[in-house]
Amino acid sequence: MRVAGVGFNCIDIYENLNRYYPTGNSVDFVIHMSRFGIKSSMVSVVGTDAYGEEMLEVLRRERVDISHLHVEEGKTAVFKMELNGNDRVHKEKVDGVMGGFRLTQDDIDFVLQHDVIHTNLSGNVIDLLPLFRENGVQIVFDFSTRVNRIPEPILPNVDYAFFSYDKDDSIILDYLKWAKELGPKIAVATLGEQGSIAYDGDRYYRHGIVPAEVVNTVGAGDSFCAGFMYGVLRGWTIPECQRHGAGVAAEVVAKFEPY
Repeated sequence: MRVAGVGFNCIDIYENLNRYYPTGNSVDFVIHMSRFGIKSSMVSVVGTDAYGEEMLEVLRRERVDISHLHVEEGKTAVFKMELNGNDRVHKEKVDGVMGGFRLTQDDIDFVLQHDVIHTNLSGNVIDLLPLFRENGVQIVFDFSTRVNRIPEPILPNVDYAFFSYDKDDSIILDYLKWAKELGPKIAVATLGEQGSIAYDGDRYYRHGIVPAEVVNTVGAGDSFCAGFMYGVLRGWTIPECQRHGAGVAAEVVAKFEPY
């Protein structure tokens, strides 16, 4: 089994705290997958600055394959952040070299050697999803808080769709049903302190959080997604996947970094 994160990576910078760390939805995902014992790769680009070297070093240390993590002249993408209590707030994204990132043919051939890829709306690979799926690669897509019509043309080319929302109400239930009917095997919404809901076309599955002393909520959704998908790859039931995802998320929010 091989899993690849494809697309966006960045450095989260808390200027008022003088702290930062390498991250990105797919980066967090593959780091967790590697820790679970799954062979993992990251396909993306960093700059020639110190932040780029930091990203490379963290992924090397986590035993993630970085043979297709390109280094290009320029600055690594950054997200300027701050904390509102213990909840992270995204202030400003600076794309840097990610702005021009596109997969080369060699990258595409490499991705096709994997069983599963994780990507998102900033990954710059949406047009390639049909090709990957036609060749047997399963697609995990993080739509974040985009609970609106943006996902509609993407969902038919997604196997596992993840969304972020703030409560368990009829809006998210109808939305998950709508999303699932467009193509994914399972549609999942993480609900912060209210846990998660997963829909497989037959029923809704609800699961609460694992209590934790929260330091920083950054990475909670990414870690839940990784924990959930590890269960999927192991053939677990949806409740077992949710339980594992909640446990991984609880470990992450008790730390400052997202993994």
